[in-house]
Amino acid sequence: MADPPGLCSDRIANRFEDISCSAAAPPAPSVGLDLIGLQEDKTLTTDDVPESAPPDGHFLRYKWYRIQSDRKVAICSIHPSEQATLQCLGCVKAKMPVAKSYHCSPKCFSDAWQHHRVLHDRAASAVNENGSEEEEIFGRFNSTGSGVISASLTGSASSTSLTNGSTTPVYPAAVTQRSGGETWFEVGRSKIYTPTTDDIGHVLKFECVVTDAETKLPVGHPSTILTSRVIPVPSPSPRRLIPVGGADMMAQLDSDGRISSSGTFTVLSYNILSDSYASSELYSYCPSWALSWPYRRQNLLREIVGYRADIVCLQEVQSDHFDDFFAPELDKHGYQALYKRKTNEVYSGNIRTIDGCATFFRRDRFSHVKKYEVEFNKAAQSLTEIAVQTTQKKAALNRLVKDNVALIVVLEAKFTNHGADNPGKRQLLCVANTHVNVQEELKDVKIWQVHTLLKGLEKIAASADIPMLVCGDFNSVPGSAPHSLLAMGKIDSLHPDLVVDPLAILRPHSKLTHQLPLVSAYSAFLRGVGLGLEQQRRRMDPTTNEPLFTNCTKDFIGTLDYIFYTADSLTLCWLNSGVCPGLDDDTLRSWRCSRERVREADGYTDELYIVRNGRTCSLL
Repeated sequence: MADPPGLCSDRIANRFEDISCSAAAPPAPSVGLDLIGLQEDKTLTTDDVPESAPPDGHFLRYKWYRIQSDRKVAICSIHPSEQATLQCLGCVKAKMPVAKSYHCSPKCFSDAWQHHRVLHDRAASAVNENGSEEEEIFGRFNSTGSGVISASLTGSASSTSLTNGSTTPVYPAAVTQRSGGETWFEVGRSKIYTPTTDDIGHVLKFECVVTDAETKLPVGHPSTILTSRVIPVPSPSPRRLIPVGGADMMAQLDSDGRISSSGTFTVLSYNILSDSYASSELYSYCPSWALSWPYRRQNLLREIVGYRADIVCLQEVQSDHFDDFFAPELDKHGYQALYKRKTNEVYSGNIRTIDGCATFFRRDRFSHVKKYEVEFNKAAQSLTEIAVQTTQKKAALNRLVKDNVALIVVLEAKFTNHGADNPGKRQLLCVANTHVNVQEELKDVKIWQVHTLLKGLEKIAASADIPMLVCGDFNSVPGSAPHSLLAMGKIDSLHPDLVVDPLAILRPHSKLTHQLPLVSAYSAFLRGVGLGLEQQRRRMDPTTNEPLFTNCTKDFIGTLDYIFYTADSLTLCWLNSGVCPGLDDDTLRSWRCSRERVREADGYTDELYIVRNGRTCSLL
């Protein structure tokens, strides 16, 4: 039978060669397919063709199946969407958790060996308490992941009323089929299906067929796609606040883990990686499904909300993602949102996908007083008019105009830390959020942008006695000139970064100063006293007073992200521990490895930036 006019069943969903899914507790990521049909003019369309409005008497019928095998299947410990093909017997002998012993290929095992060997050393003397010998070899699949799934048929699989993709049940129970030692449970009949915990470890099959609207019979053969195995959605690492000033942390945490003491607040800074930059070319070592925005955004939201910060500074937030996702979603959690999009003099793409800086604050803790927007492009125009010769103006603008911005917000606290002698004074706080230019060769531009921001903050400080926070991704490693300017208030005239200054915009070097008493929050680990600080010091660089890394990719591991605060008006009480759980100190110092190992240790697949910048400050 020929395809109906306007539809071509052979072309439906042919774009998708691999789909990976993840099951999650609410809010769950929507995992589905954009289906391709042919319109009458032969152009492709991704529009749905529902039964309620069938064009030319035909519509698309969808079905989702969960495929369960009659045999046990081991899952790779490094790539949880892949079936294991080998097991490390050393893990079995060492009585390690069996989930860690499985790998999908010899290369996978070889690449993971450096970290895997450390696990062997740790587990050598441990006593296995998993239970029976079979469980020692195969383990049990649960929410934490044992690495093995069993295909035994459960009652829940056959009795669940299916509502996926619809607000009401579309049919009462799962329909099963058996083929070649596999059982197919029908789990959905909509275009989009959200995996459940029952799907974890199993392959899903999506089926789409053109159907006659009158007879309800299929027209031609169905098109099908198999997903990778559904994996559990990773949980964010637990928040681990460490007191740095003798503060009684537990006494000031409420039942939700938020700081409850009057006069205290928490701050989070996070470069979330814009979707426009999360390409397979840049992050070839990361699976495509882990890079997809529908998957990443839910994990990012879960982590951000989990920190329960009073102030949240995000970088690389796309304009459309701010409007359509972050602002409305964080509003549900009590946050008010402010945003500054990058300028678009250099950027030539869709204006809706330009990223920028977003600052959120809890409405029950702060109110918005004023907002300043810093556009470094405008500052470049002013600088070239004043300080650059006419013949160099075009070259100067080409070098300085990079679309970077900063967002400065003045907030008023709804709590107070003043005594009875000064009850009426407003408690203001200035929060700067920025993302400095990334290009390593433009050292002069980085210095100029940071200096421009600090001079603007100095003007605000001069107009009001106001504590300040300076947060962001400065794309500058500890000890670099921008970092020295922030942390020390000046740059040594012999600093090597100052050599790069083709426009002479940094001269005289004596002008590269500021009077703000800024201190890096991280440095408190090295100068403070308290429980847990000694262990954290081993994870710091003693020469720069900064952590070993806030950014971890295949080609770079180092610190680029900071929170600075004015030490004359703010006192640091607690710091988040700032590192991935499961990593020993020696590994942290020597690691130069692929993102896959970081993913295994951190448990958070989508985090291409390992940033743990939660900070706690106390207003004086």
